Amino acid sequence: MLLFLALGIPVAFTLALVALIFLITFEGVGVFGVLAETFFSGLAEFTLLSIPMFVVMGTAVAASPAGRDLYEALDRWLNRVPGGLIISNIGACSIFAALSGSSPATCAAIGKMGIPEMQKRGYPDGLATGAIAAGGTLGILIPPSITMIVYGIATETSIGRLFIAGLLPGLMLTVLFMTWSLYTSWRSGHSLSGRNDITWQHRFAALPRVLPFLLIIAGVLWALYGGVATPSEAAGVGAFLCLLMVAVVYRMWRPKQLWKIISSSMSESVMILMIIGAAALFSYALSSLYVTQTIAQSIADAGLNRWVLMGTVNVFLLVAGFFLPPVAVILMTAPILLPIITDAGFDPYWFAVVLTINMEIGLITPPVGLNLYVINGIVPNVSLATILKGALPFVVCMVIGIVILCLFPQIATWLPDYLMGRAV
Repeated sequence: MLLFLALGIPVAFTLALVALIFLITFEGVGVFGVLAETFFSGLAEFTLLSIPMFVVMGTAVAASPAGRDLYEALDRWLNRVPGGLIISNIGACSIFAALSGSSPATCAAIGKMGIPEMQKRGYPDGLATGAIAAGGTLGILIPPSITMIVYGIATETSIGRLFIAGLLPGLMLTVLFMTWSLYTSWRSGHSLSGRNDITWQHRFAALPRVLPFLLIIAGVLWALYGGVATPSEAAGVGAFLCLLMVAVVYRMWRPKQLWKIISSSMSESVMILMIIGAAALFSYALSSLYVTQTIAQSIADAGLNRWVLMGTVNVFLLVAGFFLPPVAVILMTAPILLPIITDAGFDPYWFAVVLTINMEIGLITPPVGLNLYVINGIVPNVSLATILKGALPFVVCMVIGIVILCLFPQIATWLPDYLMGRAV
């Protein structure tokens, strides 16, 4: 698999090819009879409908000036707060990331407004770019999250419970990011005093364009957590309302504009679903050749301390996240790791949060580090090395977040247990 990936073969085709080669080698050509059925069964899940719907929802928001308006609204409302500008940027990233579900889209939407403004007010280039790069990663943790949906499908766990489990850890990371940013600003001698040129009229004028989208995300989450709708139903309604709001608020109703949103959503959705279908073949090959069972048994026989085991798993996930997108890592590793994790006494929903934070780190670390390149495209005058240097402290914040979750797993498990009862 690593060889095929190094050759530049797309993840979905790599998974399918490796599965096909090993199944034919060890089980013969007769295995062709189950390949199509296995691939199709990996996609024949009603829950999977939520993925293209959430993608449409995010693409509609990302294609509009909603990021600019969200940033301006937060900047106006937090102008009197010490360090309000840096808090506005990270807060805008966390909210927009939850709306769009796309880390690169968040970096592009908020970064185009936030980075030049921070540079203009004297913030260090590394902090300005690093804060946006890190803030963009929050979208795969704060619900609704496509990676959480993929984890739920791969491990047959409740998607609604996964969404709730990611909420408090996502807010915790946001606070850690803000704390580091404020400390760095203060240490560099940058004034944290607020602006005095914003009136209440300016503040309320910024709300009409932002509130509809915030109400949509609140409504989607309420429908999920309140048991009113399934994830697929809530995602479908959310996608429709986001398209409607984009058309009404930003006048993006022309066929060419709508086609751009739909075609972009289709491309991303097909990519994700191809990976999911190929991962079904890959998982079938692992199970048929007793790879999963052998690895699990070997680790169980090793008698490792449960925290040594968790540390090893975290390092493995961290390295995998350096090279592969989150969806691919989850689909390839979750079926193998989950039985090992649960046998060691760890909660599967808590583990989903820890895994996702590891994937967030991969988004702002080389060699892939997609967010770093997006930021570099926005501000080409800032070197990639400066952006990386500014992002690394936020990686430390994420590692601290994982340690805190290990010490206090209730941060991820308390709210789901309180709202939905204990998982069986």
